[in-house]
Amino acid sequence: MHIEDAQREMRSAFLGGFAGQTVAGLIWLAAAAVGTFHTPGTAMAVLFVGSMGIFPLTQAAVRLVGRPGTVSPANGLWHLGAQTAFTVPIGFLLVGAATLFQQTWFFPAAMIVVGAHYLPFVTLYGMRMYALLAAVLVVAGAALALYGPPVFALGAWLTGAVLIAAGAAARAIVLREERSAAAPARSA
Repeated sequence: MHIEDAQREMRSAFLGGFAGQTVAGLIWLAAAAVGTFHTPGTAMAVLFVGSMGIFPLTQAAVRLVGRPGTVSPANGLWHLGAQTAFTVPIGFLLVGAATLFQQTWFFPAAMIVVGAHYLPFVTLYGMRMYALLAAVLVVAGAALALYGPPVFALGAWLTGAVLIAAGAAARAIVLREERSAAAPARSA
């Protein structure tokens, strides 16, 4: 299978990552709400434990919108997606270290780890928008940690909104691509 075909299959099966970004964004928003109205420790737990549910919740959401949520065995990009997902819990070791130094760095550090994990999505889906998403999260996370106000949940609110917007953008891109591909077939 050529890489362009594998990427197209990934985009179609997962609507360009729409469900994953939306699920992740909702988890970040839940953690933000807990961090704003409850305690930082509980908010950290919500993000960490909630993130463990991203894959099964994404699978459920993808299937609810009528997509398969899987690709053919010949598509080697499936393994890249799994490998990429495992970079986040490993990166959380650094998030924990940063948080020990400064508690308000938890969400900014998590933004940097999650943002960096989106770089391989450029190849996974063949969508340059993931480079932009990675850059936004990494730069915003660093800026909040170094120059932002000491508002614990600010990074979580920002990340939740950015991820949901990215999911909507990915969905729109894939649906437009599919409509364009279907148009010549209908006129033939």
